[in-house]
Amino acid sequence: MKIGDKVRFLSETGGGVVAGFQGKNIVLVEDEDGFQIPVRVNDVVVIDSDDYNIKPAAASKPAAVPDDDVDYDPADREVTFRPEPEERKGGDLLSVYLAFVPVDSRELTKTRFEAYLVNDSNYYVSYAYMSAEGASYVLRSAGEIEPNTKLFIEEFGSDDLNSLERVAVQLLAYKRGKGFIAKPVVDARLRIDTVKFYKLHTFRENDFFEEPALIYTVVENDQPVRPLVVDPKKLKQEMARKAAADERKPAVQPARRRGKDEPVVVDLHASELLETTAGLSAADILNHQLDVFRKTMDEYKNRHGVKLVFIHGKGEGVLRHAIVHELNYRYKNCPYQDASFQEYGYGATQVTIK
Repeated sequence: MKIGDKVRFLSETGGGVVAGFQGKNIVLVEDEDGFQIPVRVNDVVVIDSDDYNIKPAAASKPAAVPDDDVDYDPADREVTFRPEPEERKGGDLLSVYLAFVPVDSRELTKTRFEAYLVNDSNYYVSYAYMSAEGASYVLRSAGEIEPNTKLFIEEFGSDDLNSLERVAVQLLAYKRGKGFIAKPVVDARLRIDTVKFYKLHTFRENDFFEEPALIYTVVENDQPVRPLVVDPKKLKQEMARKAAADERKPAVQPARRRGKDEPVVVDLHASELLETTAGLSAADILNHQLDVFRKTMDEYKNRHGVKLVFIHGKGEGVLRHAIVHELNYRYKNCPYQDASFQEYGYGATQVTIK
């Protein structure tokens, strides 16, 4: 029995053409509709007639299983039968993630890392994964991911981390054999914090891997990640809007001399420190805010008794926790407390220089 032979089933009517083998005992029979049916070799017989509905004769002998003397092993034949991927409820919103998994999480300084693309949707996704080299990009991997699966794309070591600081992922989503809602093409630019690859706590438990992983969102629930590329038109419009707002502000009053007990107030809100936050991640903004905090502390470190009020806002408390950490470890001699609620609200910390 070989690929291309016409066979019929022994236990029922019907048959087809041998399309391939799964191991030594299973043959894939392709019927008239193009479906490939896995059947035991002993349950089919080779025929010359095209009429597959003929009932098998009583004297028919099952086809012999190929022995070890044949020139090929059916197990080496390519398996062409693949069931259609199952769709899940809620999977019609496109969600794709870029994931990094350490090969040995116990040796982060020595281990290599595996990169995956996770397709958490009912769509097939064609992808291109690139890393930046100066003003251009280099293709690292391209292909297709099936619905609700993860795909290994590369393995790399710590020596390769510098080439991964800026990556781009482009996606095209579609379905096969059925109608679907077209999704916009995704062109996501990601800034990878390579320092995180040396910190065990940044690799967290997740729904996609049995081991902890560092996961970046490419698109989630049809919403792409914010691109790093700044749109010149939008930037120009934002600058014009800010200039117009500045013109409406009252004229700046001359600075009055600060009284002995009057604190120095520093507003650390990103809107006060930066012209625009376009293209900046939350980590980039936090690092800039902490730089301003440190420069202010260093500027007044020899002026004993001076009080500094840092307005950080309530929010999720990330900036406040970072400031408290700096005070506990970098400026241990400077006591701090919550600033006056009546003057600054809940989101401010007062520091006294000692």
